[in-house]
Amino acid sequence: MTNFPDLKSPNAMGAMFMCASMGGYACNDAAMKLASADQSIYQSILVRGIFAVVLLGMVAISTGALKETLSVRDRKLVGWRTFVEALSTICFLSALLNMPFANLAATLMALPLTVSLSAAYFFKEPLGWRRLIAISAGFVGVALIIRPDADGFNVYSILALITVLLVTARELITRQFSTEVQSAKVAFVAAAAITLLGAASTVVTQNWAPMDWRELGLLAMAACFIFVGYLCSILAMRHGDVSVVAPFRYTTMIWAIGLGWFIWGEAMDGWATLGVVIIILAGVFTFWRERVLRNQQHHT
Repeated sequence: MTNFPDLKSPNAMGAMFMCASMGGYACNDAAMKLASADQSIYQSILVRGIFAVVLLGMVAISTGALKETLSVRDRKLVGWRTFVEALSTICFLSALLNMPFANLAATLMALPLTVSLSAAYFFKEPLGWRRLIAISAGFVGVALIIRPDADGFNVYSILALITVLLVTARELITRQFSTEVQSAKVAFVAAAAITLLGAASTVVTQNWAPMDWRELGLLAMAACFIFVGYLCSILAMRHGDVSVVAPFRYTTMIWAIGLGWFIWGEAMDGWATLGVVIIILAGVFTFWRERVLRNQQHHT
């Protein structure tokens, strides 16, 4: 049994939370795409946000998270994280509506690199050359899947790059929370802020369309998925080393490919299949390397 990673270790828990987070976000994106065919994305964000706030509010109330008193330092961190989350949403949506999705996805896949390198620089977390190779290999796998067209990049690519910087900052802020901060409260505050952003954008654009029960059902499902994404993304950044957890962001492409085939009948070609294999191997290698390091520490 010593050849297998300890699934209860902080690094393994963080990796599993990250995989679950990526699954939640990918399923949310699929539900939002289906629901937003006949209405504005801001309207969808508003309605989904109402459902999500209710769900997260119930969890936060039941766990007593809303009653906890945060230190001045933690209050500032939660406030900054919420502000950065809102800014990243604005930049992401603006880029999404004005540039090819493949190019945007390719840009966002720089996140495992930027988050890991930033954590190594600011928090002095270990980032050996083997982990760096695993992260880079995952990036190559993603590039093989989406193969973006360089001609598709435009001025909105700058917003995509800003999104990468903002999400990196968000993750680093999350990393600094004290152990007293409950993840449910952080997720609730973030969901409430995004919902208010959707409401304000809907009012400004004055673009509201009647909704049927199917669309409401899809947005309710999206709220459940974003609920998982919010909580697990926060938990992932609070467990284990960032350099171990970050590469598992690439699993979002596996979720996206599976959902694309299941919902829209989109088939993978040979290059995409190779990319998925590389991503999986990079994740397995990361787990294996983490196990080796733990064994070395136990024997010293």
